[in-house]
Amino acid sequence: MTIEEIKKKLKALNGEYAKIRELPKEERKAFGVKLNKQREELERELKAAEEAAESEDVEAIDITAPAAPNEQIPVIKQGSKHPLMTELNRVLDIYSRMGFNIIEARQLDDEFHMFESLNFPEGHPARDGYDTFRTEEGFIPPAHTSTMQYRALTRFKSDLEQGGQIAVVIPGRVFRNEDVDATHEHTFYQCEGVFVSEDATFGQMLGVLKSLFENYYGQDLKIKTQPGYFPFTEPSCELLIEKPKSLGGKGDGWLEMLGCGMIHPNVLKTAGIDPERYKGFAWGGGIDRLAMLKYGLNDVRYFESGKLEFLEEF
Repeated sequence: MTIEEIKKKLKALNGEYAKIRELPKEERKAFGVKLNKQREELERELKAAEEAAESEDVEAIDITAPAAPNEQIPVIKQGSKHPLMTELNRVLDIYSRMGFNIIEARQLDDEFHMFESLNFPEGHPARDGYDTFRTEEGFIPPAHTSTMQYRALTRFKSDLEQGGQIAVVIPGRVFRNEDVDATHEHTFYQCEGVFVSEDATFGQMLGVLKSLFENYYGQDLKIKTQPGYFPFTEPSCELLIEKPKSLGGKGDGWLEMLGCGMIHPNVLKTAGIDPERYKGFAWGGGIDRLAMLKYGLNDVRYFESGKLEFLEEF
């Protein structure tokens, strides 16, 4: 039946309901049930017919056709990379030119990689400093990219044992149970770095990080450190850079950029690396903060807002 034919039947059926009050009381219920079933069936047929008609009206699109403007194909507005992905790629390019391998972090991890492998003993108060989310199954969306340190150390340990070194950076998305405001997000990006060799030094680490920031901001920069604490590094520190020109810097201010330090011997031992023979350093910092400073942004929430008027500026 066509849509019009079904609608006519429904209209006629509505008239049948008026007959119910003319019937004997004992027959009304059965008659009403019969009409309701007929109505439900007609309504199903009407819905199916309307959906079929809509499908016929939709013009098929050849998804393999080239997206080029001509008389048949409309001009398609090209999208762009998210600014965080653009900046992350720039950071990874700098590290690659320094000789670092790149491996990607995980979106879900476990207690061992989040804490135990990083020298957080069970019940250690430092665990409370990471406001971690947990799934019902007990998995952890990583609160820092340091969850990948054990995997990086074990994956490239053979290079170390053959007289080489471990040089890895690990970009990834991290998640923390934060109160969101202009400077804090519950979801953001970090980039971890791990370097191990027979003669790794604190000075080498500072040289790597200074080179990163100078290449990224395109200017000479002074750096300095201040004491910090992380269970997986000893000594631990926070690295600061002088305020870059992108924020009107004139050597009159310092900005804390990341945490870093020499890899704790217990972390090396857990990965099966002899801390008496090998030394290493590690660091981790946010990509969001790098980009905020570069473009003079005052609210980290812009990156996750999904607002096209902001994203189209990049």
